Amino acid sequence: MKKLLFTLAVAGVIVSCSKNDETIDQPIPEQQTELLSKSKINTIIQESLETKGDFDWMDTNAQTIWSAVKHGNNLLTIGYGSDPGQFQRSTASTNIKDKLINLVRSIESKDNSTASRATDDLYIDDNINVIDIKVENIATIEALLADQTVRYLEPASYKLEEDNGLSARSGEGFGCGFRSQSIASADYRTVSPAARVPWNFDIHNIPSAWNYSTGRGITVAVIDSGLSSGQRFMNQNFNTGQSSGRTVQKYGTFVDSIWPWSNNYDGVNDKCGHGTSMASVATAPRNGNNLPVGVAYNANLVSYRAVQNVLIDDYHEKRGVAEALTALGNRSDVKIISMSIGSPFSISRVKDAVRYAYNRGKMIIAAGGTSTSLTTWYGVIFPASMDETVAVTGLKEGRYERCGNCHSGSKIDFTIEMERNSGNFVPVLSSYDNAANYVGGSSVATATTAGIAALVWSKNPTWTRAQVLDKMKRAGEFYPNRNSSFGYGNINALKAVQ
Repeated sequence: MKKLLFTLAVAGVIVSCSKNDETIDQPIPEQQTELLSKSKINTIIQESLETKGDFDWMDTNAQTIWSAVKHGNNLLTIGYGSDPGQFQRSTASTNIKDKLINLVRSIESKDNSTASRATDDLYIDDNINVIDIKVENIATIEALLADQTVRYLEPASYKLEEDNGLSARSGEGFGCGFRSQSIASADYRTVSPAARVPWNFDIHNIPSAWNYSTGRGITVAVIDSGLSSGQRFMNQNFNTGQSSGRTVQKYGTFVDSIWPWSNNYDGVNDKCGHGTSMASVATAPRNGNNLPVGVAYNANLVSYRAVQNVLIDDYHEKRGVAEALTALGNRSDVKIISMSIGSPFSISRVKDAVRYAYNRGKMIIAAGGTSTSLTTWYGVIFPASMDETVAVTGLKEGRYERCGNCHSGSKIDFTIEMERNSGNFVPVLSSYDNAANYVGGSSVATATTAGIAALVWSKNPTWTRAQVLDKMKRAGEFYPNRNSSFGYGNINALKAVQ
């Protein structure tokens, strides 16, 4: 990930109030109805990240959740089901959903005559047991927390304080940046018909692996900021040079609106630049135009514009990523999902969606995290922190030292070298036509790994995800051991396809 940062405000010690045991019809103690400031909520989150490595809203109390809901457009996400593992929609869960909606509206209407607006203030996911609904009263939160069919509650629109003035070297403003750069001759070599092989491909023996597999027949999905319509080699010229017989499809699940109930998707085109770079790393054609080639240059591509930038923190980004994951989970042709995006802590609806896609055999490869020096203390980010994902981070050239701002830790599965001793990163296609760019971080490492997975799966099309992943592990430099910070280490693509 080119950049993932957050600045958490530091406040004084917060005294947690005990949960109110009185019924919802009785007066609530004054201290329980006090609205916590954003700085206090951020401190609770920061302390959890520092001590546990993650944060879960369900580890707090009704006051904290309610305060965050109030700071976030009064929008509450409810995960429901008969047990903690029931995240997929069913007839039984539909009955639970209806019961909870009625519960919320009955409590909200007691103090607010306008609270129940038919179905306008309600979103129901079609695949997983998640709803978003407007909530204004703490009594509603308390009643839901006491309900055994509620798996989790999360403030849907709450965002941590951000410092937009800081940016990683690999991109501007949360990984975004439209630009083109001249690629130094030392950072590539040319192969037929006139494609440029990025410097790190040879380190991982990717060109040698092409003698066995080029990704043909495998579909790689990239969930990111979309695909630039201006780069013809990722659109109408996706089949060119030695790339042929493959398809590129573009979808959009991101709503660019401050209004949480808007359902007007913002299209498929990349307005950040990050998604185009990641799709290029994994699947750019082996062209004859002196441009960078992708790892799996004969693989199919499905691009989802699900986020505005690499940091999943906006409500519509959380929802957009979940919708993309479930849609891809329902496709039999998609084998690999690449996610060079993430969040400092878990998002339960996205966790449900990851598990939904995972249960349908998808290999989900996720970025371990890249941020500024202020947040490199933080470990592997979400969703790379999940057991269901393959976590990847970036290294400096020629040594097991994480890239300047890359994250590492026990959750990392693989590494990719992506930062040169010169300071240059990896050449990729630019968002602009017939142009190139440099990108770095765990983002480019993730997309590279997705391409390698496509090479392995293409060579062994009848294999399961477990078999493909096992072959990749065996091709890791540390195998059969596992490094505490870098997993199985650098992948030898040639060994993985032999």
